[in-house]
Amino acid sequence: MLLKSSLSLAAAALLAAPVAHAQSAAQPLQFEVKEGNNLNSFYRQGPVAAHLLLRSGLDPRILVAFPAGNSGVGLWFDHLGQSATWRMVTPPTAQTVEDAKGRKLYGITATAEITAPALQVKQAVLSSVRVLRDYQSDGIKTPEVDTLPVIKGQTLLWQRDRLDGAPGYRLAVTVVQGSLAMGRITAGADGRITLRIEAQSGETPLTPLQGDALLSPKANRDPAARNTLSFLSYREKFMAGSWRFNTYFGRDTMMSLSLLMPALQPEAIEGGLRSVIARLSPQGEAAHEEGIGEFAVLDHLRHHQPLSGAPDYDYAMIDSSYMLAPLVERYMLDGPSGLARAKAFLAAPSGKAGDSSETAGAALMRNLRFVLSTTQPFVQTPAVAHLLAIKDGRPTGEWRDSNTGLGLGRYPYDVNAALAPAALRAIQRLTASGVLTPYMTGEDKAAFAKAGAAADIWASKAPGFFDVTVPAAQAKADITAYAAELKVPSQAALKAVNGQPVRYHALSLNADGSPVRMVNSDPGFDLMFGHPAPALLDRDVTAMMRPFPAGLMTDIGLLVANAVYGTPEDKSRFTQSAYHGLVVWSWQQALLAGGLDRQLKRTDLPPKVRADLVADRKTLWTAIEAHRDMASSELWSWAFENGHYKVVAFGAGAGDADESNAAQLWSSAYLGLTPPTR
Repeated sequence: MLLKSSLSLAAAALLAAPVAHAQSAAQPLQFEVKEGNNLNSFYRQGPVAAHLLLRSGLDPRILVAFPAGNSGVGLWFDHLGQSATWRMVTPPTAQTVEDAKGRKLYGITATAEITAPALQVKQAVLSSVRVLRDYQSDGIKTPEVDTLPVIKGQTLLWQRDRLDGAPGYRLAVTVVQGSLAMGRITAGADGRITLRIEAQSGETPLTPLQGDALLSPKANRDPAARNTLSFLSYREKFMAGSWRFNTYFGRDTMMSLSLLMPALQPEAIEGGLRSVIARLSPQGEAAHEEGIGEFAVLDHLRHHQPLSGAPDYDYAMIDSSYMLAPLVERYMLDGPSGLARAKAFLAAPSGKAGDSSETAGAALMRNLRFVLSTTQPFVQTPAVAHLLAIKDGRPTGEWRDSNTGLGLGRYPYDVNAALAPAALRAIQRLTASGVLTPYMTGEDKAAFAKAGAAADIWASKAPGFFDVTVPAAQAKADITAYAAELKVPSQAALKAVNGQPVRYHALSLNADGSPVRMVNSDPGFDLMFGHPAPALLDRDVTAMMRPFPAGLMTDIGLLVANAVYGTPEDKSRFTQSAYHGLVVWSWQQALLAGGLDRQLKRTDLPPKVRADLVADRKTLWTAIEAHRDMASSELWSWAFENGHYKVVAFGAGAGDADESNAAQLWSSAYLGLTPPTR
């Protein structure tokens, strides 16, 4: 948005001065994360929770995201001729202001400096974070939320109500050092610009879940992971990640609880479970993402409905629905709280908005019935056509939720080979425990009694459809050619294959049942939730842990996909710039680490398999600990320089599909994991 001269002083009287309010005496949560070009400052105290992001480089921006209402404000500047760098002068502190109607807006103020001769305002966006991220990643503008600035002296101010008239958003940028004219900020004589940033949201603050209510004494002493988890944890729900996913995501919540369970207090686990159960569809599907705040208002508006902030829920993902039963089973039957507390939890209200009569147990039954009914066709006829497919008309359906994340496949490995059998096995155990009895009908009892047999069929039959074998000569040629293409060494990879055929599980299957030939990290789900035969367990872990490009292991961590044995089209889709390509996701390493721990507790492993798993666990943790500073981030990419793999922040490259969250919920999973002793 270019500033017009007629706006410079018009309505200057609307420039609101901050109203001082007493702050809580409690110590604020405050920490900083530097990731590539992004300087991230997190602040939380009382009703204020905010993430300030300063983007350096050729395309500078200021962005503040609030967990309250998944709201945010952002200011983008024009492309620069040379790279500029932000520096935090004064870190964020709480600031509450009142709008023209006397309503409180909660947020922060901070002072920052950038080394640039000038900054030209390009666009400001004040709305839901989902609107901000659409603009950031795809340049999509939302005309309904366009906000013109007011200029008064050295201050630019954007503020407006939410579209439905609820308290809205405010962003004020004051030039402390430099000068402002017509939306152009010019540096002082020393070539620097100093700005005071004030950002607020009127969305209803959330209630922090922190301290002894969040972490158990068993949690690891990992300051970065503790900061991340604390910032993203609230009594109402857990946030998936900041800045881009500052709200509830079902999959992220459930996977995080599964990995973090040893480190969490029962109150925190039950709060997370309740948030999932409360958002189940009438059919029992688990919600993926919620649309709240102004995003919900916009959605209702576009569907010609009355203006309302009533939440919308997205049920497009299929994996989330098969994660709830294993999580409930693990907490209620294997967790520290005991059966009495589990029964009390199920008997309490589900937490569903507007319905205090439904119990958590009754709501949970909807999901368990959904699992049983959707897995029944494969039980009757174990064929590809009866596997669980992503929904029609969608390219995504599980955690690899970028458009090419499944390699354009329709049947995901993780859902079919790991999560579906795990959900059925959980139903079997929950039924046998008796905790479900008060909520079961006679029809339920007959159906649920068959869950164990159904789990056996899924566990024995489904993985085989994903088997891929690469002949020895072809594997050698593929590894050699791909290493040359990427300019990485091949010697260790070829040595690991040792002239033998390569076997692994495909990432997904196409509609005709043919495999998407991608070595991938998703067998970690089977290690975490399943009980694979020892030989299959050894094969899957070996396939992942081979040095790249034969497998997934690099100096900077475990990649989540590798198209070495795929088609040229696969290789073009799964690059270092692809969101689910040749990149490292922190939580996938945690998933494998937790899965290896779980499998090593078995008593039926042959000595060689056990020794292999122990060695692989050590290798994995060596990579994790070597890049502990990245562990709480969402993902990262790499470059190969001077004979070594080097971490590159995802989003730093011009061709990167998006940028990484500096704080990611499931990346805090290391609080519940214990590295091997040396």
